[in-house]
Amino acid sequence: MATFTTEELHDLRDRIKDVKFGMFTTQDAHGALTSRPLTVQQLDDAGNLWFFVSDKEAFTHELLDNPSINVSFADVDDHLYVSVSGRAELLRDRVKAEELWNPAVKAWFPQGLDDPHLALLRVDIHGAEYWDTANSKMVTLFAMAKAAITGKPPTNVGEHRHLGH
Repeated sequence: MATFTTEELHDLRDRIKDVKFGMFTTQDAHGALTSRPLTVQQLDDAGNLWFFVSDKEAFTHELLDNPSINVSFADVDDHLYVSVSGRAELLRDRVKAEELWNPAVKAWFPQGLDDPHLALLRVDIHGAEYWDTANSKMVTLFAMAKAAITGKPPTNVGEHRHLGH
């Protein structure tokens, strides 16, 4: 597990809070990488991501053999890209489910907290990094065009940072 400072966790939380879905990538029994969109319910103060999932999904069973995962987030309009790697664990924790429950989840679990297939995924984050281009599209395009003409890598196109140590 990576060690994150309070500042790094706040930084990561602030960057992903408005991204509705993360692409949750696992490895299947044949070694192929597979992804599906999931909604983060929480990034807790211990550096864990929490998701609601159905235990009927094949990927939740594959986590038993290979719990290493990646979750990627993208906000194309804001030029923000985040990659989180870690270890996922399937849990049945009624208290945590009650804490995280919100009405939108009921669309997937009509029986609510009593749905027999309701489970939680807790991801222990091992590392995270982001690329954030706060510049306007025109500034970024100009930097890219300049780089293409000069043959030198673009500068000032954004921030790239690794979180955790």
